[in-house]
Order: sequence, then structure tokens, then C-alpha cells
Amino acid sequence: MRKQKATTQSAHTKMGILAVERRRHPRFVVELPLDYHQTEESDLYGGIVTNASEGGLLVYLPERMNLGTVLKIQIFYVRELEFNMIKAVAKIVWSDMAARESWGEHRYGLQFISIDKDNLNKLMTLLKEVGK
Repeated sequence: MRKQKATTQSAHTKMGILAVERRRHPRFVVELPLDYHQTEESDLYGGIVTNASEGGLLVYLPERMNLGTVLKIQIFYVRELEFNMIKAVAKIVWSDMAARESWGEHRYGLQFISIDKDNLNKLMTLLKEVGK
């Protein structure tokens, strides 16, 4: 009796992963200091921006906050040996509490809900420079 070799996958079949980008604006990797406070509070805290786009930011903040929390933010950077700041109002749209919670850092996705034309122009200029 002749045994046949069992095959689980044809030689012509290939498997892959398709990732679809759902963001409207491209992200840029940055590392910028951030000051923020909740709109109903005056206590100022510091955090780090790790990527940015025209629509929002990925940030690490020292405190745990709920989705939907609105923050007044200031992003600091140096351009042409001059200290600059971008001001905006943003809302927490997602969180990843497991990111670095043991170090006292929480990862959040912020979406801009208010940024004036001057500050948006500063942000876009900064992102274009980072993208070069």
C-alpha cells in the first residue's frame, strides 16, 4: 500500500496581512514637551508628544484620565534658535493604560477640537520640517 503525503497548504497559496490606514492626516514621529490642564482645572502638568498630525497627537501623560476629557495644551519646540509654542484644545479619543503605567505614564490619543489658524500654521510648518 502506498502512502500519500498530506499537505495542508498548496504551493501556490500565500497568506498575508493587509493593513488599511484610516487616518485622514499622516503622522510624524516627534518628541516634544507638552504642558496641559483640564479645562475645568488650573493645575498645569507636563507630558510628552511622541507623534503628531494635523488632526491630533499621541501623548504620554502622568495622570489617568477618562475618554472625552478636554485638555488645553501647549506644545514647545525650538525653530531657528527661537523658542516656540503651539496652543490648542484637544479631546482624549482613545487610551492605552497598559503602555507604561508602571512608570506613571499613560498613553492617549488626542484629537484637536480647537486650534486657531496661526497655531495650525506653526504645527504644519513643524511637521513639514520633521518630514524632510
